Amino acid sequence: MRIVFVVALLLLAGCASAPRETRNACAIFEQRDGWFNNWRRTAKSVEREFGVPVPILMATIYTESGFRPYARPPRTKLLGFIPWKRQSSAYGYSQALDGTWERYQRETGRWAARRTKFSDAIHFIGWYHAQTHEKNGIARNDAYNLYLAYYSGHAGYSRGSWRSDAGVQKAARRTTSIAISYSRQLRNCPD
Repeated sequence: MRIVFVVALLLLAGCASAPRETRNACAIFEQRDGWFNNWRRTAKSVEREFGVPVPILMATIYTESGFRPYARPPRTKLLGFIPWKRQSSAYGYSQALDGTWERYQRETGRWAARRTKFSDAIHFIGWYHAQTHEKNGIARNDAYNLYLAYYSGHAGYSRGSWRSDAGVQKAARRTTSIAISYSRQLRNCPD
């Protein structure tokens, strides 16, 4: 009985941390290839459902949270040194904002979905990118513009709010670069 308990704890501990190697898609999937927590199978399922390629889904997570399940934006500083409020309500793998996450839960009926669970977060990203395709006309394989819309929101993307934000443009370029790299790696991954 103790062995089962220890094994269960070890499995859960592995789920609660970021993969060690996040720049290699094959390595990420190798690190998370369990029966119940199989990231490759989950990512492929989301790709089939929403038509957004796995490399773009994974690159979005890489840019947003570095695959850290409990990622949050940094706190602002009061008087320059006292930790204060966070810049936004972004949280988890997807860094989804509270309101956007609630809309996702409402529209998909996935009320139990959690931002700290990879399968829920990647499903959210697929759903959001598919919404972006419908609302903003961005191709599902356009990593750069999908990321701009993901960061800026659908209305912000339409207004072009990202045009004056060099930081978000740099993040979109990084997302594109990672997606290209992941795509190349995934073609050569052992199954």
